[in-house]
Amino acid sequence: MISKFFIHRPIFAFVLAILTVAIGSFSVFQLPVERYPDIAPPRITVNATYNGADAQAVEESVTQVLEQQIKGIDNLLYFQASSDSNGRSRISLYFEQGTDADQAQVQVQNAINGALNRLPEDVQRQGVNVRKSLSDSFMVIGLGDRSGRSTNIDISDYLTNHFVLNLSRIEGVGEINVFGSQYAMRIWLNPLQLQRYGLMVSDVRSALESQNAQVAAGAVGDLPASSEQYLNAKVKSGALLRTPEQFEQIIIKANNDGSFVYLKDIARVEIGAENYQVFNRLNGHPASGLSLSLSVGANMMQTADAIYAEVEHLKENLPEGYFIVYPRDDTPFVKASMSQVTATLVEAIILVVLVMFIFLQSWRATIIPAVTVPVVILGTCAVLLVLGMSINTLTLFAMVLAIGLLVDDAIVVVENVERIMHEQHLDAKQASIQSMQEISGALIGITLVLTAVFIPMSFFSGATGIIYRQFSITLVVAMALSLLVALILTPTLCALLLRPEKKSKWAEKFNAWIDRLKNYYLKIANKMINVRNISLFIFAILIAGFVWIYQNLPTSFLPQEDQGLLSVQFSLPEGTPLRETEKIGLEIYQYFNEQEKNTLNGIMVIHGRNFSGNGQNLGQAFVSFKDWSERKGTDNTTDAIRQRANKYFSAKTDANVRVIAPSVIRGLGNSDKVEFWLQDNRGLGQQGLLEKFAELQQLAGASGVIANIEKESNDNQAVLSVDIDHKAAMVNGVDVNAINSTLSTAWSGSYINDFIDRGRIKRVYLQGDAPYRSKPEDLSYWYIKNDLGQMISFSQFSSISWQGAPPTLERFAGYAGMEMEAEPAAGVSSGQVMQKLTELTQQIDGVDLAWSGLSYQEQQSSNQAIWLYLVSVAFIFLCLAALYESWSIPTAVMAAIPLGIGGTIVFSFVFGFANDIYFQIALLTTIGLSCKNAILMVEYAASLQQQGQTAIQSALHAAGLRLRPILMTSIAFGAGVIPLMFSTGAGALSRQAIGYSVFGGVLFGTVLVLIFIPLMYVLIRNVKVISKT
Repeated sequence: MISKFFIHRPIFAFVLAILTVAIGSFSVFQLPVERYPDIAPPRITVNATYNGADAQAVEESVTQVLEQQIKGIDNLLYFQASSDSNGRSRISLYFEQGTDADQAQVQVQNAINGALNRLPEDVQRQGVNVRKSLSDSFMVIGLGDRSGRSTNIDISDYLTNHFVLNLSRIEGVGEINVFGSQYAMRIWLNPLQLQRYGLMVSDVRSALESQNAQVAAGAVGDLPASSEQYLNAKVKSGALLRTPEQFEQIIIKANNDGSFVYLKDIARVEIGAENYQVFNRLNGHPASGLSLSLSVGANMMQTADAIYAEVEHLKENLPEGYFIVYPRDDTPFVKASMSQVTATLVEAIILVVLVMFIFLQSWRATIIPAVTVPVVILGTCAVLLVLGMSINTLTLFAMVLAIGLLVDDAIVVVENVERIMHEQHLDAKQASIQSMQEISGALIGITLVLTAVFIPMSFFSGATGIIYRQFSITLVVAMALSLLVALILTPTLCALLLRPEKKSKWAEKFNAWIDRLKNYYLKIANKMINVRNISLFIFAILIAGFVWIYQNLPTSFLPQEDQGLLSVQFSLPEGTPLRETEKIGLEIYQYFNEQEKNTLNGIMVIHGRNFSGNGQNLGQAFVSFKDWSERKGTDNTTDAIRQRANKYFSAKTDANVRVIAPSVIRGLGNSDKVEFWLQDNRGLGQQGLLEKFAELQQLAGASGVIANIEKESNDNQAVLSVDIDHKAAMVNGVDVNAINSTLSTAWSGSYINDFIDRGRIKRVYLQGDAPYRSKPEDLSYWYIKNDLGQMISFSQFSSISWQGAPPTLERFAGYAGMEMEAEPAAGVSSGQVMQKLTELTQQIDGVDLAWSGLSYQEQQSSNQAIWLYLVSVAFIFLCLAALYESWSIPTAVMAAIPLGIGGTIVFSFVFGFANDIYFQIALLTTIGLSCKNAILMVEYAASLQQQGQTAIQSALHAAGLRLRPILMTSIAFGAGVIPLMFSTGAGALSRQAIGYSVFGGVLFGTVLVLIFIPLMYVLIRNVKVISKT
């Protein structure tokens, strides 16, 4: 027997323990720290730009062409695409968890390469980018200027030149998105001057391309060379220009009289911006900013630390008046949350040790199980490091729960040794040997049951599977190490430390109270057996009640935490100019700065873009709040602040302002709302989708479950349609290609080539000057040269009309679609909203419903939950049957399961927690705990019955003998989760969710199991006897 071996060799046992602690201590400092593991599915994005094209042209010429190549790609979950009126095309492909992101990126790149030749020339010239990153940003860095000397463009250029390249090289950084653009050489054409000199836009473009160029001219005397060659030198021809003055001297045309037309004669040249779509304010000052997303598989804390270090380095050279703020940063929440869970871990250890002392009534006896805690916890950390896992919320929760479970093993050993010493008057060494002979089987059985509960969790797929896996592996490792410690170290310490001691007065009173409790308990258990029909009826009523409550529990994925951050999305009617959008942005800034000034840390307002796209009528803000310790009370939580802000802005009629909280898991969307798609599988078209959306909105408003449904895309915008009369163009001898290129360049702007700005390559853009493209009738300013050299006005072969067109077209899985968000009504969970949306969509013909983001993962979670419970229970039953070579013992133990999980269900319902991932984990933990209590009783009763006692006698004898250890281990476990129940600060909701659920399971799983299991044992053993006869 392993225990006897180490009892005789205590130093060997101590050496193993010391090595475990040493290796574990080293591992703690090596393990990465993060709030959640990499739960979000790997995402690959395909980005392309088609300058000047509207959303429909981008979709038809770029997006659909690229989409058609997405086939035969391994592990693809789903993909979605968008095409906007700024010429941008983006396809996002989501892959199954565990997919190698690098391999997926290569597959997507290879697929896309097959379509490059079919794309428009302008798209090919700018390239198609394939990147891997998560779908949301985890950090926003704002750069402002208090001095007022710099404009938004100046700050954006500085940010792009000095921050983007440095930060993009940091390992773990995925995409960087700058709220603005760097400098560009802007050439503003004057069509009146072009017409005067008989020039077209294409003439200017040709001159720019030829005179702002570097030529690879080779070398003089390069090999092979003649034998008389005496010189070898490189040949240089041309150079990229650097200043507006140099561009102004570009020759556009040579006149017959020997004079020249220069660029300055027909255009205004200046250093401007690549685009003028975005305007930013940071704490009321001119600013720019950038958002950073993590690359797939990156560790957020390590990446953030590297970013902080680089930003601190860059701060040293900031211009006077520049300052840096982090309007969004997920890492303080992660650090605070991890710190709180660690504190909870320490509190749990203290409470468990205190409970052990009360029951064991001896510091010698208490020290023994207390020593096992650091050995097992640190040993678990070492195994986590070997397995490539991290310290995160889930692994720390598992360790908190493991404390109660792992001391159980040690308590069972100590309590049994002390009982034998007291009853048989043996010394500690002999009592330890005899005790381990008695209970080693029970210890192994309990560990098998607990591992049987949690091992099936490790094999589930998706984001849910990752969460389960982190928790289950940690707990199973801790249980396995706890068993080894209970078989090796604990009996060794018992043999060395335990001594017969005289009990103190308080201990005698406590023991007397336990004895009285035992007598009352045995009377109740005996009564339950005698009135078994009534008892079974009560049992059935309890189970029915638990089932009813479970069915009425709201469902969710994870609790929505106070992360210290909010974002504001606002939009004005289509066609609203940027200056009006800035007024709303100022109002948002003033509201938070005045109404929430006691909690506000900083606010960055961005005009010209938000999560739904780009446009002068759009804007967003990132709002960060003070540390949780500085804003105590329910009125100062981000949820309360959000509700107040939404109530205030809901009264506004000139803008749609929404204040939203960030997603609970990075990479799964930008908000905490229910994300879904309406899919057009029957060719309804954009207008048809809008009608179905309006119908769904109406049904949802009357449901009482859904507070609001918003589509992600914006309303149709006014589009000026230029209709070319091809017959008139041909009569006038005008080339259609010249018409198209002139229109595109003059009104949209064209990227020509590059120039050198202070040693950096930047772009050159050619576009019509603002006064000549500000009104529809300005089209008549522009001319095309015909084949006779005559200048023909656009008005002679074109007409204009107004139309409505969507600023963004969306697609899902290759079909036209519309992305939406649904907000639950007060007191309603996301799961209830998803169920209602499914019902409502079935009432609408012509569209299908598809989930995305966090909602997709929640749906997968709810589908897997029932299988998780069934597999775990079946696994427990089979393990017990194999261990005890009996069908009746595991059947009796199974009766404990509904009793325990009833407590989890009732407590979650009473205290307002949803059926989410933490509830499911708590439920499984309760199953294991209930079975453990039942095993302690049933296994001993079976051995007593084999010795000749009747089923009733053995059941009551075992119940009385096991009452104290069951109470001790259950109270110790319950004490371990009490700190979770009363958590405050960052991440408190998650800790409370699992704390209350587990505590309810402990309470019911102890009281009801003690009452009903003797009855169930008697019934099942009597059935077995009857079947044999």
